[in-house]
Parts: sequence; structure tokens; C-alpha cells
Amino acid sequence: MLTRRNRGELETCHASAIICPPELRSLIPDHIPMLVSAQAHAAFAIAGSILFPDAMRPRTSAVVPEGIHPTAFVDPTARLEAGVIVDPNAVIGADVEIGTGSRIGAGSVIGRGVRIGRNTTIATGCSIQSALIGDAVIIFDGARIGQDGFGYAPGPRGMLKIVQVGRVIIQDRVEIGANSTIDRGTMDDTVIGEGTKIDNLVQIAHNVRIGRHCGIVAQVGIAGSTVIGDGVMIGGASGINGHITIADGAQVAAMSGVMASLGPGEKVAGVPARPIKDFLRDVAHLIGQADKAKAKGKKE
Repeated sequence: MLTRRNRGELETCHASAIICPPELRSLIPDHIPMLVSAQAHAAFAIAGSILFPDAMRPRTSAVVPEGIHPTAFVDPTARLEAGVIVDPNAVIGADVEIGTGSRIGAGSVIGRGVRIGRNTTIATGCSIQSALIGDAVIIFDGARIGQDGFGYAPGPRGMLKIVQVGRVIIQDRVEIGANSTIDRGTMDDTVIGEGTKIDNLVQIAHNVRIGRHCGIVAQVGIAGSTVIGDGVMIGGASGINGHITIADGAQVAAMSGVMASLGPGEKVAGVPARPIKDFLRDVAHLIGQADKAKAKGKKE
């Protein structure tokens, strides 16, 4: 991305063209063609999808078959529309339904009764259980969807397992990163809203409900029964307490610990998470105290 900080690189740039916002057009040398867009980052994304359409979905195996590979197992009761691709060693269980244009990657397991929409990609080595998955969803390698949540009750002889009989519902155009896990609901469902993007190594517990067009970065953990609104952004390695609500448009900085509910558009950081202005003030104070201690130590 072009910014004022890296404008010096333009003098040696040999790009065929540069996409930039209107306020930066004066920085572009005359020898570089320019495409001006008020939403330059989005324009770059759209251009990439046109120039490299194959990169918009993960490669599911080294083999690129049509139809069902001979080494895959498809239960006789499964219903696959025309145009579904099933890669080597994949397993499609009983009563599964998969829509046209979808692809099941090598070694993936689709459990009994799962429903998968159209033009959805399940990459290699995934396991999908107790789930309803919409259209144009991408689930990257090694993801685990629909396993039991962590539910136990203390008893006189130890921890007693609480049955997990809910589902995972993943709406249209969701992306789920490699090795992420989404637990099925206990009695209700775990829900991931339309257009939400989930990075690698994210844990989403039972009965969590995530709204539309959220962004959840790597190594986030969301505890059970939390409700997250639309357009929420959660930075990497953050922990979200259970049974709270994070309202529409809230933003959580990386490595934060959210213990209580957040209001619409609220921005927080730190452990425990607090308004980001308070967090930055606290950090500045601590740095100032440390600098004073260092200066005092040198004088002594």
C-alpha cells in the first residue's frame, strides 16, 4: 500500500500501474500509470480477484479431478448436486447434502447430516460435524467445525460431561482460517454471520453468536455464549469472556482481555480491556515512571 512514509520507493518503482487515493496522486511520478480510487485498498482487492481468480479459493490437493475421486468415500444416502468435486481420501457421511460448485479437499471428513451450500470450498484435512454451511464459504486446511464444546458440571466423583447437541450454522461468504475450531452449541446453535472473516488458530466456543462482516484475527479465543454484533473487529491473541455482549462496530486491540460487555463502536485495549485512550495513557505513565527510575539509577 502506498503511504507518505514509503513515497521514496516510487522513484525506483517499475510497477505497471499504481492504485492510490486522490490525496496521494501528486506523489506518483510521471512514468507510472495511475488509477485513482477513493477506496484504493478495496480497488486493489477487486483487481487481484480479476487478475488471479484461481487464488480466490485454496488449492485443495495436488490432484485436480472432476467429480468424485476413486479413493474418496461417499455414503450412498449422501446427495451431491452436479459439479461437486470430492478430492482423494475424503469421506462424505450419511445424509450429507452438498451444492453445485463446491469442493471437498483431500482427507476431509464431512459428518452425518451436514449441509453445505453452493460454491463452497472445504480445504484439506478438515472435519465438519453437526453443521449447516452456506454458499461461497471458504474453510481452510485443518479446521475443526462442530465438535463438542467444553461443557462439564462438577460432581461428587469429578467432572460430569454436559451433552452437546446443538449445531454450527455458518452463513454465506464466511471464511475460516487454518486450524481454527468452532464448537457446536450445547442446546442452542453456534452461529457465524454472513461475510465474517476468521483467521488461523481461532477458538470459538459453544453457543457463541457472531454477527455479519466481523474480522477476528489469529489466536483469538471466544468463550461460550458470548454474543458479538455486526462489524466487530477483534485483534490477534485477544481473549473474550463468556456470557457477555460485544455490540455492533466495537474494536478490540490485539492481546486484550475483554471481561465485560462493550457498547456500540467502543474501542478497548489491554488486560483487563478498558477504553483505548485510558490504556494508552496508562502505558505512557508506566514508560515515564520507568524512564525516571533509570535516570535516578544513573545519578546514584
